[in-house]
Amino acid sequence: MKTAATAALALFGLAAIAQAETIRVAVGTQDTTINCATGGLLIRELKLLEKFLPHDGKYKDVTYDIQWKNFTSGAPLTNEMVAGKLDFGAMADFPGSLNGVAFQKAGRRSLFISVLSGSTKGSGNGIVVPSNSPVQSIKDLKGKTISVPFASTSHGMLLRAIEAEGWNPETDVHIITQAPEVAGPALQANKIEAHADFVPFAELFPWRGFARKIFDGSQANAPTFHGALVDADYAEKYPEIVVAYLRAALEADRLIANEPEKYSDLIAKVTGIEAEVVYLFHGPLGLQTRDVTWKPEYRQAVATSIKTLKLLKRADSDLDINQFVTDKYIRAAVAEAGGDYEARLKSYDQLGLKAQDATTGAKIADFSRFAQIWVKDEPLVQHFSSSEGALTALAALEKQGKAIRVIYAQDRETGIKLFANQAWFVRSPKGELSAFLLKDGAERWSKAHGGVVVDYAGARESLVASRGE
Repeated sequence: MKTAATAALALFGLAAIAQAETIRVAVGTQDTTINCATGGLLIRELKLLEKFLPHDGKYKDVTYDIQWKNFTSGAPLTNEMVAGKLDFGAMADFPGSLNGVAFQKAGRRSLFISVLSGSTKGSGNGIVVPSNSPVQSIKDLKGKTISVPFASTSHGMLLRAIEAEGWNPETDVHIITQAPEVAGPALQANKIEAHADFVPFAELFPWRGFARKIFDGSQANAPTFHGALVDADYAEKYPEIVVAYLRAALEADRLIANEPEKYSDLIAKVTGIEAEVVYLFHGPLGLQTRDVTWKPEYRQAVATSIKTLKLLKRADSDLDINQFVTDKYIRAAVAEAGGDYEARLKSYDQLGLKAQDATTGAKIADFSRFAQIWVKDEPLVQHFSSSEGALTALAALEKQGKAIRVIYAQDRETGIKLFANQAWFVRSPKGELSAFLLKDGAERWSKAHGGVVVDYAGARESLVASRGE
């Protein structure tokens, strides 16, 4: 028989259940845009959001409805954010700025809350040509047809690169819009003469063997990044959840920094983007730097995007960057994680590496001619202080019957990571090899410092000749 007190407690329990709030946390990701991995794919696959969502204070009795939706580009993701179907989204500077414009048109606001990965120099965006094309640099593209995903960060890079050449983008080249999934087959069929694209396609297409990279975004000195956005109304209502999402992104960043091979393989498994390409970006001394701070260059990238969108007539009013970009939440997340935001803000270092030469065992101190080999079925990449050291080791590994996944080299001038089999090299009179993305760069170095320009095959042959084999 129930007492009055028991009945009262039962009613209280039912009322508490009725009042328990369910909060949606809906995140739009771009899995194949691998620079968004720490803001989406890795958080989802490793269930990191569940680890950091608050369960105290006003969130004590909350139930979280975590939702994930993947997109191949930023525009449809933005459409769903504006429609109220998503709370967070990860995308690059250009589509991110379009996100802010779209919210503004709807009488609402979104916030750019963090950088995830980027390059203050612009590396990551690039231009490729068919592998059998005679084109060696952007100077050879005058009068040619170049495709690009319109209103993307690579579109902005292309326009700045054309401007740097003194060309008129409407008369000196023929620019057409083309998504990467269309551009790939078009390059293979020689239906286009060049294609400009964002992460990871300017590296992925060459890796797959049907294209060759002839321009890196760093040549345009156009900063670029991928970052995270949130609906401003959602952030105002649930600031602790925004910080929790960024704590999850920071944890994803920490994990991939510590074990880049392991998580490159995971990203590859989920996306189909080969791990060798993922590591090119996310490994130590990678093509871009994972960086959560709002450096002046990244703020400028947003400002430039907004300006370019107006020129393209994709935005008809100014978006106030000081209202749109905020570091409030990422500063709180870094502080909660025990980090120093100001120190990270001032640092422009690539993801560093403490390593020993795989052949000599000596500590690697100079990374200007650094190279790496990833052997199939080996969990860790091997490091070498020089390209000639790596190529010598490569020959020995092949004699042992070892299969090689990839060999990397670092561009001598820019420091960006390259696929060695697509690089150009200068062999000095002493036999030292320096790697370059472009033949032009190798030739300039050769004229200034001496040496012979060779391609990858030539670099390998010169080592064999030097050993008298």
